[in-house]
Amino acid sequence: MDVVTGAFSFTGRAIAEELLARGRGVRTLSRRAAADGDPLGSHVEWAALQFSDRAALVEAMRGSDVLYTTYWVRFERGGSTFARAVENIRVLVDAAREALVRRVVHVSVSNPSESSPFAYYRGKALAERVVTESGLSFAIVRPTLVYGSNDILLNNVAWTLRRFPFFAVGGSGAYRVQPVSLAEVASLCVDAGADGQSVTFDAAGPETYSYAELVRLIAAAVGRPARIVRLPGAVVLGLAKVVGMISRDVLVNGEELGALRAELLCSHEPLRGSGSFAAWLDGAGQGLGLRYASELERNFRSYEPL
Repeated sequence: MDVVTGAFSFTGRAIAEELLARGRGVRTLSRRAAADGDPLGSHVEWAALQFSDRAALVEAMRGSDVLYTTYWVRFERGGSTFARAVENIRVLVDAAREALVRRVVHVSVSNPSESSPFAYYRGKALAERVVTESGLSFAIVRPTLVYGSNDILLNNVAWTLRRFPFFAVGGSGAYRVQPVSLAEVASLCVDAGADGQSVTFDAAGPETYSYAELVRLIAAAVGRPARIVRLPGAVVLGLAKVVGMISRDVLVNGEELGALRAELLCSHEPLRGSGSFAAWLDGAGQGLGLRYASELERNFRSYEPL
């Protein structure tokens, strides 16, 4: 039996499915039970992901072998801050140690740093430190730009291309991204869970694109012209705010645009992924962007405050 946070969401779901495919039992710590009709709901045990009742967390993880942590927040909102998320991970890892969990596999992000100018990446680095200093055997997996079913970010790039006459890119658009498939991230995580050595490594795919090239690929996949307009970052953020007001969501924020332009979604390590983003788009592109995927609806409004 292994424990996965967020098995009814994005990365956690892929990890849970990979574990089940390998014959492992799965218990999820999730902020809500499976939705009606979710096929995964009948295959995993569920316990509440909460951080106020340590004893309940310990009991939920007791008897499990590996804890796979995918919990994080994309941006700060209300009481959900990066500092709070770091402390929540501390509670989770401490409970895992008390429950005698053998190993923790923690999903982070490429290029985290405690000295980063971006709070998201500083928070990710601090969360990694919580894991590395826990005394538990660990693996830290650092994906780049993850693509796969039920994605929000790339889906909303496609949604924007489908509905607006142009696509605004901050600056030159020449800054690079290195997509990695969700399935390969999940496989790497589960492989790391079976190991015993404490390691930290990137998960990146074999293809590197400029951001403008990535947008053009998505545009071709959804059958829309890629009318890319290069604008100052402040103007792009202003346009994104307008779209956010229409959709009652956050399309992109300043930190995300800054990290993108700093090429933090690229790896400097030997490649571990082999899947082609372009080939994935050939099969999945027609379904991208048909509906807007709301970050706030999925990860904020649907839950009580953490």
